[in-house]
Amino acid sequence: MAITMLVFAIQDGISQYLAREYNVFFIVMVRYWFFAIFVFILCSRQPGGLQRVASTKQPFLQIFRGVLLAFEVIVMITSFTLLGLIESHAVFSIYPLLVAALSGPVLKEYVGWKRWSAIFIGFFGVMIILKPSNNVFSLEAIIPLIAALMFALYSLLTRYAARQDGAMTSFFWTGIIGAIVMSVIGSGYWAPLKPIDWAWLGLLCIFGCLAHYLLIKCYEVSEAGLLQPFAYLQLLFATIIGLWIFSEKLETHLMIGAFFVVLAGLFAFWRERQKT
Repeated sequence: MAITMLVFAIQDGISQYLAREYNVFFIVMVRYWFFAIFVFILCSRQPGGLQRVASTKQPFLQIFRGVLLAFEVIVMITSFTLLGLIESHAVFSIYPLLVAALSGPVLKEYVGWKRWSAIFIGFFGVMIILKPSNNVFSLEAIIPLIAALMFALYSLLTRYAARQDGAMTSFFWTGIIGAIVMSVIGSGYWAPLKPIDWAWLGLLCIFGCLAHYLLIKCYEVSEAGLLQPFAYLQLLFATIIGLWIFSEKLETHLMIGAFFVVLAGLFAFWRERQKT
């Protein structure tokens, strides 16, 4: 899981570099094309083949999930170009707490006062990161928060879909619908790339598939509840990449805010695991 988070962080670093040079829609479109090929190959090797994997009783839900994730990727990469890796990931790390907050209205799950306390502490941390006195009302400041909200909703809908569909079915629809949506949106933004940037784009596609493959393997050998706290390592790795590669600054308010967000998230995971 730690290696998986490192691969995701490297993928985000490459995405930030390419999105600063080329249109975000174009980058995400090519990435999804490669990902769709990976999904086809992986799903075709499952028992029953593609026909069985693609079969679902809730196609509209699966389509909405795929569209939602595609737009979340666009929003998050846009955030990288405007705020950088460190601040974007610091704010995005609120998403597990958003999952807890939304699990009541979406999945009809009970959220006790202790987890609600963790949620409010996490939002307090985000407010520290965003520096309310300066830029809380600016579009740049709320972009990673929008991405976190979108990913939290996607995560909840994935759990909802799992009540009738297997994990590989949801995986298939995510990749294919995302590729279709991005082909429609991004085809008008095709741009010639420098030879070195074609190499970076190819590496981005490979790392994207590798990260999802590793994540699948993680969930095959361990419980999601045990693995989820390690997801915060992506914030650590993204911070290192931001400092080392992109010369971003690690400001005091950002570290304090991220501390509150991560601490609150870990407490919420602990409470959920204690209950189950």
